[in-house]
Amino acid sequence: MQNRTAGNLGRRALLGALRFAVFLGLLIFLPAGSLDYWQGWLFWINFSVCMAAITLYFLRHDRALIERRMNAGPAAERETSQKRIQVFASIFGCSIFVVSALDHRFGWSIVPTSTVIVGNGLVALGFLMVFCVFRENSFASAIVEVGADQKVISTGPYALVRHPMYASALVLVIGAPLALGSWWGLLTIVPMLAILVLRLLDEEKYLARNLAGYEDYCRKVRYRLVPGVW
Repeated sequence: MQNRTAGNLGRRALLGALRFAVFLGLLIFLPAGSLDYWQGWLFWINFSVCMAAITLYFLRHDRALIERRMNAGPAAERETSQKRIQVFASIFGCSIFVVSALDHRFGWSIVPTSTVIVGNGLVALGFLMVFCVFRENSFASAIVEVGADQKVISTGPYALVRHPMYASALVLVIGAPLALGSWWGLLTIVPMLAILVLRLLDEEKYLARNLAGYEDYCRKVRYRLVPGVW
């Protein structure tokens, strides 16, 4: 029975990653209006490989984390405020790829190949940061919640900022439009950053109420998102 449950989790996780990869491809190539978009293919392969690698690693080393990460999206959130925030996060997140692909389709901007490579490097760096967060914190759920026996994590990336997962997402958000060869796509960073800030501020209030020791942790770790800035 245990092996069957483990197998089901693996299938669900891998199918989930595959569905997201397909959805991401549609977000890129449908607005682009063509498959002749090498920047789109490079980004899609980079993103999909990084996502698959992290999924496979934690399926082997921390299945509880994968189980927590499977429960995601606005409907999964328990706090009403976070449901609303997640709706806008989904919209703004999709806009990153759609606007960048439309830029390619209509030729609004010309981005050097070197910048496209840098953008893909930022995407890979963002995933590496995500990997480090997951390694440090098995309770890194995809929704705002406090698990049974959860404790405050103050080591690794959590010693630098309170929300390293969101810092990782920010690096990905900055890298994606560049990787897709779009200057105009960078404009989508503004609303995405705003929604990230709203989410983490609301999350801090929740954790202060429900996670023992979190307020002490906040006093020790000053910066929320970017070391030395905020």
